[in-house]
Amino acid sequence: MKFESPIRRRKSRQIWIGKVPVGGDAPISVQTMTNTETCDVAATVAQIKRATDAGADIVRVSIPSMEAAEAFKLIRQQVDTALVADIHFDYKIALKVAEYGVDCLRINPGNIGREDRVRAVVDCARDKNIPIRIGVNAGSLEKDLQKKYGEPTPDALVESAMRHVELLAKLNFDNFKLSVKASDVFMAVAAYRKIAMLIDQPLHLGITEAGGLRGGTVKSAVGLGMLLMDGIGDTIRISLAADVVEEVKVGYEILKSLKLRTRGINFIACPSCSRQNFDVIATLNALEMRLEDLNVPLDVAVIGCIVNGPGEAKEADIGLTGASPNNLVYVDGEPDHKVVNAELVDHLEKLIRSKAAAKVEAEKNLIAQG
Repeated sequence: MKFESPIRRRKSRQIWIGKVPVGGDAPISVQTMTNTETCDVAATVAQIKRATDAGADIVRVSIPSMEAAEAFKLIRQQVDTALVADIHFDYKIALKVAEYGVDCLRINPGNIGREDRVRAVVDCARDKNIPIRIGVNAGSLEKDLQKKYGEPTPDALVESAMRHVELLAKLNFDNFKLSVKASDVFMAVAAYRKIAMLIDQPLHLGITEAGGLRGGTVKSAVGLGMLLMDGIGDTIRISLAADVVEEVKVGYEILKSLKLRTRGINFIACPSCSRQNFDVIATLNALEMRLEDLNVPLDVAVIGCIVNGPGEAKEADIGLTGASPNNLVYVDGEPDHKVVNAELVDHLEKLIRSKAAAKVEAEKNLIAQG
């Protein structure tokens, strides 16, 4: 029996970003944000499609101008992915993209301006059943909070967030999710833990401006890992100075490590040593590259020798244990056959694809049977 996640998730109300449920008992969704020039419709559409193919449930698009809003209209016509419009300062942009079919509005009510402008956005969102994301960021706190606290702090982030929550409550609007992001892991974690006890709306997790691929991945895994282990979080975005597809991949890897989502191959591989009977690193790299297109969840163990190999292979859907003269392949936890080094990658790819296809067919049959 495979180990299941012991995490008990925080109870939150559920909202819908297009066809994607967020909060409640819905799976934790993975999202990213385009970094193309929004007015370059072809480039933005292509990036959204790449992100969606990688598994993104939701994609956010920055809409800094009315020209970008008009481009969004064309983007919306070409993609089915749930789209969030990121809007600051000009409330009229929010009204325009709502008209063009946006699935969620990311705003900071504090920089939209007068209450009548915030009310106009909220009324429009209510009329079209569009949720709002309140996005609080340590780098853009209100001036009075900066003066009060001297510097960004968890309490400052939460106070800012609660101002916006209270404003939406005054306007009788509760169809929203919220984020309290910081680039500092400790600050972000403390702020999310505090706000999680004050509201029941879904929480969008992220360590903002986390850095490059390696550093940002580590910071995000540490920060989000602590929160997810607490049961906090309904949707996540990994903020990396890297390809948006990498953000999606890292997001899934974090969720997979905590057994909160399953998508694609979960590789268990040793770091290799002089006991290895085949090149573990080269084999794993080749398999990861060849099997990127698979989204069927499977556990695959690639272990270079017989010390830990059999134990790991017994717990995997497909396992490879290095042995001399030939390597041993396990299927469904049982020793099945042997394979030589020269055929290793081709053989495993074929076996994994066959296993994935069989799993899909079995699931179809279960659905057909009722």
